[in-house]
Amino acid sequence: MAQQPPSGTSNVASCSVRILQTDAARASTLNPALPAPADGWEPVTLPDLWTTSRWPTHDGAVWYRIAWERACDGPPQVLDAESAVAPTAVALGIDGISVAGAVYVNRDLLWSDASLVEPLSRSWNVPRWWLLPESTLQPGTNTIYVYAVGHRALSPGLGQLRLGTPQEVADVQAGKQWRQRTVYFVNAVLCAMAGVLFFSIWLLQRKARTYGWFALMALCWMLYLSTYLAGTQWPWPDSLTRSRFSLIALLGYVLSVCIFTFRFGAQKLPWVERFLWLLAFIGAAITCLVPPEHARQGFSLVWQGATAVFLVNGLQFQVHAWFPRKRPRNLAHILLACIWLLLTLVALNNLYSVLDRWQVARDWAALSGVLVIGLLMLLLGGQLVRQMHEVRRFNRELKVGVESARSELAQALQREHLQALENAKLQERMALAHDLHDGLGGSLVRSMALVEQSPDTISSARVLSLLKGMRDDLNQLIDYGSSAGAAVPETPVQWAAPLRHRITRILDEIGVQTHWSIAAQWQGTVEEGKRPNALQCLLLTRLVEEALSNVIKHSHASKVRVEYSQPKPNQLLVRVEDDGVGFDVQAVQRAGQSVGMRSMAARAQRLGASFSVQSSPAGTMVTAVLQLGTGLPVAAPGAEPR
Repeated sequence: MAQQPPSGTSNVASCSVRILQTDAARASTLNPALPAPADGWEPVTLPDLWTTSRWPTHDGAVWYRIAWERACDGPPQVLDAESAVAPTAVALGIDGISVAGAVYVNRDLLWSDASLVEPLSRSWNVPRWWLLPESTLQPGTNTIYVYAVGHRALSPGLGQLRLGTPQEVADVQAGKQWRQRTVYFVNAVLCAMAGVLFFSIWLLQRKARTYGWFALMALCWMLYLSTYLAGTQWPWPDSLTRSRFSLIALLGYVLSVCIFTFRFGAQKLPWVERFLWLLAFIGAAITCLVPPEHARQGFSLVWQGATAVFLVNGLQFQVHAWFPRKRPRNLAHILLACIWLLLTLVALNNLYSVLDRWQVARDWAALSGVLVIGLLMLLLGGQLVRQMHEVRRFNRELKVGVESARSELAQALQREHLQALENAKLQERMALAHDLHDGLGGSLVRSMALVEQSPDTISSARVLSLLKGMRDDLNQLIDYGSSAGAAVPETPVQWAAPLRHRITRILDEIGVQTHWSIAAQWQGTVEEGKRPNALQCLLLTRLVEEALSNVIKHSHASKVRVEYSQPKPNQLLVRVEDDGVGFDVQAVQRAGQSVGMRSMAARAQRLGASFSVQSSPAGTMVTAVLQLGTGLPVAAPGAEPR
């Protein structure tokens, strides 16, 4: 663990530290407890990666030996036990050990990673510093031994090392802590927040795939950053497996960046997307399947290929944003192009420094990730806010439109209501006209026929009787609306009796024989659908009355037969048949001048009954068949159809 610089002390001699020599030697076994090798040392310069040129195929561990000396202003003078002059304290700082390691001062253990065998602890991007115990130091030359262990595919080696006063080393290591740990931690937290936020937005708006790809991009980058932040290999069994996972996360990040760019820029490149998916699959397969002895070359190939794809994507979007075809420039596209240009410069720098593993943690490169994610969040957030403003504006316009439509609809409904009232009045008038024609008109016709065919002068009593009959017909017409709710006659005979009484007397007086064939009983109740309701009885009575009036006016018949029957329990038949002169039914229907024919047909249609008229020189037959249980309800009748 890093030490804190000591507080000011008295009687301290002024000293300086000078590194004399830095060497490295391969360890014969993976055991840091054994003494460092006596031979095989080669001079190196820190930071050092032993696979660069010196030992490219070496797997395991390497010892680093740093010889140094402390030069003071003069030899320490001991006055007494309490006033001894002590040399200046010395601190040691290391930027990182790849992948894990241990530190010795003159062969005394100063610090060690928790695990120096797989799964290794991760110290490659962890800056540390220590205050060297004065008891372990000796006059003249001292030696720092650093034991570093790592797989050759993971750029194993030792980072920059420094010796100096505690304050000097603490200040430098604080800056290293910021650049190598804090910045990446902030970057990872920002990516996690962006990923969760925009993934939630995508869940609410599945069609807005731009947000979904940005969320995936941010989450993949966060997973890749775990390479820089993790202190252990968990949950992976070894460091090589963790590196495979990190590289796959990088492939996911590059793929997400490309497709996010296409979606944001409204670029339709289906074949390019399929090719990118294929490249990502091939890269993932190489990463997972490459054997350990060739992992360094395989990882480098995949890493450089992913970076190249990223560069091509950033460059092609510059052309798309700055030089659009068949459309004006889009400000959002230009802003994204600027962000990709910044990332392209960072990627080019990383390609340039790919052999210098320790330079990848420089602050401007790390800060660019934070800056880019932040700018993308602002860009997408601004786009989302703009869409929300458009939605609000649309809602306001929709509200105004709905209010206008509602007002127009209310006016239209008012007009329709007034028109319906007028139509109802007109239909009521037509219904009244039909009733006057069928009821009072029929009585007038019968009375006129009686007067015309009477050989003698009609007495006053007889005229009074005719007038009373017309009065009764008028009363029946006035009671038309309320009669629908009246009780149904108990038998068909009671139903037909009033009409039979009035019509038979008139027909007898003009010499027409009548025969009434009426069923004795109903075959059931109204609820069972075996008896007509009151309204159906009234309309059928009007129909029969009109048919008999036509017999009196036009037929010159000598015999009339009226039938009320139920051929089936749910069927009612009424029929009027005479032996008169007949008429041409089709000609009368085409002429449209017979009010009686139209009235009977209209009533039958309203009842839902079948209606037919058959006529020949031998006579005429009017038939109406009603299916009981259907047609008009018991409620008061509405207007007659036109």
